Amino acid sequence: MSAVVTAGAAIAAALSLAAAAGVLHNRRSGTLRDTVHPQDLDTAELGLSRTTATIVHFTAVWCGPCAAVRRVIHQVCADLPQVAHVEIDMDANPGAARRLSVLSLPTTFIFDAEGRQRYRSAGVPKAADLKAVLEPMLT
Repeated sequence: MSAVVTAGAAIAAALSLAAAAGVLHNRRSGTLRDTVHPQDLDTAELGLSRTTATIVHFTAVWCGPCAAVRRVIHQVCADLPQVAHVEIDMDANPGAARRLSVLSLPTTFIFDAEGRQRYRSAGVPKAADLKAVLEPMLT
């Protein structure tokens, strides 16, 4: 009976640890983070707007959550029509993904009018979070 109790306790501990790791991982998903990158980052071929902020969204045909990001970004762009949007297929343009260190999909960037990367999000960002960081950039 003692071996069964010990095994059960070990399984319960492992499940608890895995659940805690999952919660911590998911808390960061979709969170916009400030980014600081060298100014020599080549963004010329990304198609960024030179007059306003640009949302750059990396996607792929096989990426399920990318459809949710697309809906959020279209909502934000409808509410803030002066914001530009560029969607890049990671499979069709792996060089751009490599230059920006895109390791998972969906990944969303916000660039200012000067082409500097200001924010980055892995996962599905919230529309309110995107608007909160974009609105000050538009004034």
